[in-house]
Amino acid sequence: MVNSYKVPKLPLPTPILGSEAGSFAEFTVTQRMPAIARRVIVENNFPPEINLRLERLAIELPTGTLPPLLNEKCEDFPAWDIYLESYKNQRWIDVPWFFAETYFYRLILEITHYFHPGVWQAIDPFQLQKSQGLEASLDSTILLCTQLKKWLEDSEIDSSPNKTALIALLYFALWGNRVDLSLWSAFEDDRSSFDIQNQLAHILVNDAEQISELLTISQGGRIDFVMDNAGFELVCDLCLVDFLLSSKLVNQVYLHLKPHPTFVSDAMIKDVHDTTSFLAATSHQQVTSFAQRLEEHIASGRLALSEDYFWTSPLAFWEIPSSVNDELANASLIIVKGDANYRRLLGDRHWNITTSFADIVCYLPVPIGALRTLKSEVAVGLKSEIVEKVAKSDHSWLTNGQWGVIQFAHCVPEN
Repeated sequence: MVNSYKVPKLPLPTPILGSEAGSFAEFTVTQRMPAIARRVIVENNFPPEINLRLERLAIELPTGTLPPLLNEKCEDFPAWDIYLESYKNQRWIDVPWFFAETYFYRLILEITHYFHPGVWQAIDPFQLQKSQGLEASLDSTILLCTQLKKWLEDSEIDSSPNKTALIALLYFALWGNRVDLSLWSAFEDDRSSFDIQNQLAHILVNDAEQISELLTISQGGRIDFVMDNAGFELVCDLCLVDFLLSSKLVNQVYLHLKPHPTFVSDAMIKDVHDTTSFLAATSHQQVTSFAQRLEEHIASGRLALSEDYFWTSPLAFWEIPSSVNDELANASLIIVKGDANYRRLLGDRHWNITTSFADIVCYLPVPIGALRTLKSEVAVGLKSEIVEKVAKSDHSWLTNGQWGVIQFAHCVPEN
């Protein structure tokens, strides 16, 4: 059942299409997606017939039409059958870009027999990249876990919430996918202060203060995260989660994760467990202590790991099923991570860049914070003078992941 009674207040603009000449959407469908399909071939040991189908998909993406799903036994097949009805015999570049991407990743799983229990062991076709990302960021992980421990010790001494730590962790949750050691350049020798002016200059909207304020005044509630990438970004997210739970700012955290691999590195429940196991196996005390706290949070139920096929569907956020919407309504704040989830919040449409973020997302049942590095040509809530200034200094600012937003909306329910 779809939650159809709440939609954005504003008229919906047209969706972004891959056929828009010179756009990042066109580049993605015609070049990035074929390269991803071919990388799946290189990074896995699939039989030749699977590799041939993956190569055929790569060849057909720029000019071909969407093929149907064939495995009717999959749990999400009936839903996809409905989603695809409107786009039969249409080219990949002519359907909405978000639909094309989500279906592309779903099709890779069908081709690689991900959903063949008992016949074929489910293989995450992107596992190598996830594992390499985690291993490559170990130095950053050690530094962050060491600092996290100090922040937690400070919060034990001082009963008042450590807003400096909270805002710093929000910044890490924003920039975590960059695995950028420059994040540490501004730490003092005693690691007691946090100042990332270089990164702050690249945050085009910064509502971190408002989000931290809500977290510190509504102690004891529940926070929900709509998760993005595995790897170091997931480590950063889990550090924020651990700080919220261990400092008793909140009673419970819900992580909404993907039910199957998608968008290459998006986090699943297994990725949370894999990450915790990886951290626990390191030889660094603060990292293993962090992993132990995470395991305790999960075992106690204070950290809940949830999945739903809505998160891998091509639906806009306002088309959320009632069951998922009702679950989110139990939170006092929803934190939505990443570019793809941000696109879903906006329906991946041609909004005017100065359109109010709150006016669009007020279909959500509770306050929302969006942490997003810009990797697509969709954005709202920006001031025209800022857009003009950034565009002059960086022509690819909308898509290169070097700029970010931390946006907050607290909508008053209508009577």
